[in-house]
Amino acid sequence: MKERSSLIGVAVLGLDRKKPEQAQTFRNVIDAVYAVVMRIVTLVLKLTPYGILALITKVVATTNPDEILKLIKFVLASYVALLVMFVIHLILLALFGYNPVTYVKKVLPTLVFAFTSRSSAATIPLNVETQTKKLGVSDGIANLSATLGATIGQNGCAGIYPAMLAVMIAPTSWDFILTLILVVTVSSFGVAGVGGGATFASLIVLSTMNLPVALAGLLISVEPLIDMGRTALNVNDSITAGLISGKVLKENDQDVFNDHGMDLDATARS
Repeated sequence: MKERSSLIGVAVLGLDRKKPEQAQTFRNVIDAVYAVVMRIVTLVLKLTPYGILALITKVVATTNPDEILKLIKFVLASYVALLVMFVIHLILLALFGYNPVTYVKKVLPTLVFAFTSRSSAATIPLNVETQTKKLGVSDGIANLSATLGATIGQNGCAGIYPAMLAVMIAPTSWDFILTLILVVTVSSFGVAGVGGGATFASLIVLSTMNLPVALAGLLISVEPLIDMGRTALNVNDSITAGLISGKVLKENDQDVFNDHGMDLDATARS
């Protein structure tokens, strides 16, 4: 795909010299297609809450109370695990000299967007803007951490959720836990940063561990509820990685991170 894109780019540049009108027409077509795709993404994001409501309604209408109670317990357990991991992120930031309270205040709007959209990929622009303009991370590190974090090393979708499913249906031992950690780590590479990506990550982990993959299907009715929290954690871990990387590489601006006036101005404009 990259090779084809390069060839198209070279061809368009060559066409600029010979037939600039046609080259411009091609660019206009690409811009139009891009606009349509972004409009589709916007519509999907707007319709997502209604889809979640429909899934919840179906579960409540077709499941007996005992089964619903079990699903509620699993949702609560998932959010406890996500909260624990979020606290670990704050501890890491504190160890590197960042104020966790200031950090939470600055990234909260981005995490709320990730929570409601259920898409790490859709949050990339806001993620980069938050890192560079509110947290003082350099452009290069912010772009790298945000884009890679949308598909690699997702703590929520590719880490916690598959591990929880595996532990639920298999006897735990040190050998099993170590193998599970290794499999989860490897499977976290390349997970799609869109809603439902954790289901595919779970299928990879369960099948690799020779565990029944049907469990992922049984929980798919409540998966959107958990996915909102997982996505927020995924985005938070990419921001955390950007901040820590900037600190280690000395490419962070601590004054921007500590500047509270910028947050007040942004709030006033919104």
